[in-house]
Amino acid sequence: MKHPKIAVIGGTGKAGKYLVQELLAQGFPVKLLLRNPDRLPIEHPLIETLVGNANKYDDVKSLLQNCGAIISTLGLGQPHSEKNIFSTATGHILKAMEQLGIKRYIVITGLNVDTPFDHKGTHTQQGTDWMKMHFPETTADKQKEYELLSSSQLDWTLVRLPLIEQTLLRNETNVSLEDCPGEKISATDLAVFLIEQLQSGTYIRKSPFIANS
Repeated sequence: MKHPKIAVIGGTGKAGKYLVQELLAQGFPVKLLLRNPDRLPIEHPLIETLVGNANKYDDVKSLLQNCGAIISTLGLGQPHSEKNIFSTATGHILKAMEQLGIKRYIVITGLNVDTPFDHKGTHTQQGTDWMKMHFPETTADKQKEYELLSSSQLDWTLVRLPLIEQTLLRNETNVSLEDCPGEKISATDLAVFLIEQLQSGTYIRKSPFIANS
């Protein structure tokens, strides 16, 4: 079966580079939006690159052209993007998806995002409160991103994460819609989970937490 081309934002970051490697390993064509193409460490016949920025609508729309779905592992980047990059990028993505007829959007965020379905335990709530205290602008913007997704009828999934371990090691991945089930997630396990969501309907328009055992 021929895989659809997957648009990726944040593909050179600590989660994104593992995602790109796993997509290629599974035979997916990948189209990357890159602020700095020199940061892409690999060349591959299945990779297409576009120089641009997720805060610009025209760049996002160009990225999504001829793609079947989009996965975002967007971070603040180096140097840092503006603190509203998460809601800005998602707003652009949702608009472009509607214009281009693309349905599936998978995006990562922190465990500090709140939803009406949460029953956060002490550890997760402490982490949420710490982020709100020390990174109020970014935390508020990620919450705004969730609100944008919640009002959309597209097939989005917002994956909430603890600390990402940059490792090729695999472990059991636990999932919860109410509370983060662990303190860490392997970047490889995260990549596999994100790719699984391309075909799975389990978490459409939901915000699962994932973590390793």
